[in-house]
Amino acid sequence: MLGFLLRLLPFWVREPLLIAIGSVLGVRIMYLAVRDHDRVAAGLGVVFLVFTAIRVHAVIRALRARRNPSPTASADGAAVDAAPQAQPQPQAQAVTGSRPRPDTPEKEHNAWGQAVAAVAVFGALGAALWVAPRFMPSDDNAPQPASCSGGTHEELPKAYKDTPRPVTGEELCKALNRPDLAELLGTPEETATTASSTNNTAPLTDGKVAQPEAEVTFDTYTVNVSATYNELSTGQYVKLMKFGDEKDVKTLTVLGRPAVLSSDHTMQLEINLGSGGSGGPVGEGPLARTLSVALDRKDRGGYCDITVWSTSGALPNDSALLNIAEKVLPRIPERPVR
Repeated sequence: MLGFLLRLLPFWVREPLLIAIGSVLGVRIMYLAVRDHDRVAAGLGVVFLVFTAIRVHAVIRALRARRNPSPTASADGAAVDAAPQAQPQPQAQAVTGSRPRPDTPEKEHNAWGQAVAAVAVFGALGAALWVAPRFMPSDDNAPQPASCSGGTHEELPKAYKDTPRPVTGEELCKALNRPDLAELLGTPEETATTASSTNNTAPLTDGKVAQPEAEVTFDTYTVNVSATYNELSTGQYVKLMKFGDEKDVKTLTVLGRPAVLSSDHTMQLEINLGSGGSGGPVGEGPLARTLSVALDRKDRGGYCDITVWSTSGALPNDSALLNIAEKVLPRIPERPVR
């Protein structure tokens, strides 16, 4: 249908139209092919550019033909010159003079005006198609980053009321779920798939120690941040590590606060959804790397844990944990003097 409509257009409208469309599409496709290193798109772009070059050549030939006499007119002129002895009749001259000459060129300003108008219109359309994706929202199906829950706030446990200026799980989630978190982990092309938070209390404390948590999951890594408001200093925590299974223990200072890096295995629980619905034994999961930082510079008790692990067992560099800590810790109020 489109081809039929194009054939109905005059030559001086159709050809500039095809040139404008072919050039815009060809250049755009070649640009995308170079950016994405796509050979198929590059071949398609070459096809459009070759098609455009052929149309340009056809227009140039047509312009030259309009400027030069037609072959029929030249042949007629040669026949007249070949018979110089013939004496024209006065009546014939009068009749011939009253007729318009067959090789009289048509007015060209209409054709040029149509061509210029067609090129201008479709050039503007091509420019609009080129620029529109940069200013209009994309309609693709790319996954959107997960966001922290913004629903109704649950009632905080009593431990949070008894703790001065505690951070909540939702606040931790907002501090952790940063737009540049994937870049800090060394995987800038990934998007967060889940983001969650809880207002828990520390285990084995009878619900008396607040321990909010937040967790953000990517395809490669999972990051967990928790704040424990107990009386345990980082120095005491390091001594306890010597009696545990923590590996690669390394003490350091982060934002002027005592801190320690350690490694330990996560727990792996297998759930059987068969007829019995029973779960398997708790096993050893992949290795996790944790950075524990005191909640205040004087290390009066309490700490923030930043833990990273992956199902494959791969871990990012320790610099990733330090970079995350430098972004998250300023969002957690320091523990006031008691």
